[in-house]
Amino acid sequence: MADTVGSDRLRRAQGAIVGSAVGDALGAPFEFGLPGAFSARFPEPGAADEMCGGGGWDPGEATDDTQMAVLVAESLLGHGGLELPDIFDRFQHWAAADPKDIGLQTEAVLTNGMPWDLAAAIHFQTNMYAAGNGSLMRAATSAVYFASAGRQATMDAARRIAALTHGDRAAWEGTAVFHELVRVALEGGDPLAALPDTLAHHVHPDHRDRYAAVLAPDWHPSQATEFNGAVWPCLGSAVWALRTTAGFADAVRAAVDLGGDTDTVAAVTGGLAGAVHGVDAVPEAWTAPLHVPLPGSDGRVLRLPELLALAHRLAG
Repeated sequence: MADTVGSDRLRRAQGAIVGSAVGDALGAPFEFGLPGAFSARFPEPGAADEMCGGGGWDPGEATDDTQMAVLVAESLLGHGGLELPDIFDRFQHWAAADPKDIGLQTEAVLTNGMPWDLAAAIHFQTNMYAAGNGSLMRAATSAVYFASAGRQATMDAARRIAALTHGDRAAWEGTAVFHELVRVALEGGDPLAALPDTLAHHVHPDHRDRYAAVLAPDWHPSQATEFNGAVWPCLGSAVWALRTTAGFADAVRAAVDLGGDTDTVAAVTGGLAGAVHGVDAVPEAWTAPLHVPLPGSDGRVLRLPELLALAHRLAG
């Protein structure tokens, strides 16, 4: 396949997708653990067994975060664009295949018997809460795919994909901000420098202040008012990890060390940091055991070569 993507941009796109999967797999064994658990176990960065597995996960095994991201990617590539009913169908087929993990809110929406364009809205009307990070966690692939279409198109696509499972607009806006930050990074820009304009002009006014608070330069995850399974502190923690570290590995380690919803916070961090630093910054010790099982696909498993190829197709 001819390389129609600039080499730097391609390496950043691959960094976003591989980085998100790596963060997911690295954080999974520490999910719901206490802050500092990762550094207590691995006090010296670069230990060969950091991708340790545990908690039901094999070393290097990615969770539902990356599995759903792959489903989104394969729908986008298969249809040459956004086909929302198809993405929803893929989600439902995957959920019916008994994945090891699935978010409670996502599962409720995918199994409530409503059509694709009503399921999340009905769930939100009934529960009045749907601002989890379950749409943000799977956004790396769609962020890469839509980046070349520009800011408005990528943020709109993020909202529409998020709305398939999350009826609260807060989840849409967080996913849209993530899309935009990845877009800026893929173009070689500084996503942190892009935050003020993005927040001021491209986030829904009802949600602007809350995102401005968690994305501020002086915000720290200890200031979060919700568990980091919510969309606001999850995105805020990922941006904090990117802002306060100098490289990919340090950013992802910092994210996992926050505790709580470690797989998703690290997946979002890995997507951002990978887009900034490129795939060559992702440690080989983390990518070597990386694998993404796909429940409902007759045993198919994606490893590093498949993820790199997927990123190439999405970026192209």
